[in-house]
Amino acid sequence: MAEKRDYYEVLGVSKDASADEIKRAFKRLAIKYHPDRNKAPDAAAKFSEINEAYQVLSDPDKRQAYDQFGFNGVDGQQAGAGGNPFGEGSPFGDIFGDVFSDLFGQSSRQRSGPREVPGHDMQVRMTLTLEEAVKGTTKTIKLKTYVKCDDCGGTGSKSRSRPSVCPHCHGTGQIVTMRGFMQLAQTCPYCHGTGATVSDPCPKCQGTGRVQKSKTLQVKIPAGVDTGDRIRLSGEGEAGLNGAPSGDLYVVFAVKPHDIFVREGNDLHCEVPVSFTTAALGGQVEVPTLDGRLKITIRPETQTGTKMRIPGKGVKSYNSDRAGNLICHIVVETPVKLNAEQKDLLKKLEISLNGGDISKSDDISQGNSSGAHSPKSAGFIKSMKKFFDDLKN
Repeated sequence: MAEKRDYYEVLGVSKDASADEIKRAFKRLAIKYHPDRNKAPDAAAKFSEINEAYQVLSDPDKRQAYDQFGFNGVDGQQAGAGGNPFGEGSPFGDIFGDVFSDLFGQSSRQRSGPREVPGHDMQVRMTLTLEEAVKGTTKTIKLKTYVKCDDCGGTGSKSRSRPSVCPHCHGTGQIVTMRGFMQLAQTCPYCHGTGATVSDPCPKCQGTGRVQKSKTLQVKIPAGVDTGDRIRLSGEGEAGLNGAPSGDLYVVFAVKPHDIFVREGNDLHCEVPVSFTTAALGGQVEVPTLDGRLKITIRPETQTGTKMRIPGKGVKSYNSDRAGNLICHIVVETPVKLNAEQKDLLKKLEISLNGGDISKSDDISQGNSSGAHSPKSAGFIKSMKKFFDDLKN
């Protein structure tokens, strides 16, 4: 038996997908793999797999059980998952009218009343500092959107009565006309596709049940978010028409570049400049962390490019209990703005390292270095000599 795939993967949606996103994904895949339309050998199996995934994710209780316990939480609950997808309890009976409406511009069954037109989802981009992203914070956002009309309570009616069925399209939201042997369907111009009309429109919202307005929201940012992460604020998108549900608001994060740290996953990287003397002899230097200052020990003879890992001093993401590491990249700093005495001392050091006489500090080329003090330089010179010898041959 083939191993089951994750239901979210089957429908191609994220784990925080809204009910509308799940429904739309199901409709798209159901049309693509329906056995009457797709004659591929594996179409029926994929169709059944899609049906099973939708039955779980479209049911709030089953979805919660699946999110918490995986397949063990929903085994045996998918009524008809492996059988007739049009049977009792199957989502196809409720959804395929909309599927064929999308395909052919008309519904395969008459609606019994006005159609709900939910509000659109919205998305805003929020920029955070690294500290805000790592520690979590609360931000205020302002946006202009459609909200429920206060005067009519979202009904669109001055008397707050529910909309009535449109007499022109009889609640279908479409006007169908015959052109020879063809049926042409177009959105009803009287109800604008809602299937409903309001006899006494609210003067404030002109019968739509919503008005455009600026609103302010307090958004709690969880600790550990990163660029590209998003959170969903349910029902904070556009208000629907005539009292229909509001859409959702998605907040997408972008983290500003930091002066010291570079974040990679849950790890933080930073460059730590070390003096020539400390790098050669060893010592302690102070490095920054998100929790404050920290001293680290530099071993003698440390080279530029050495990495030092400090466990637990990185970032703890919002979906993990473990913090990453702080990776310190050691950079040996060459002294600058030297005076005459300091230059002379460095010359004597160079002569001493090469095995020469430091009393003749004017000639730093004396001596013959064995590479004991500068193994990388000695190795480089050796490789370079071999390279040119190979060119001659």
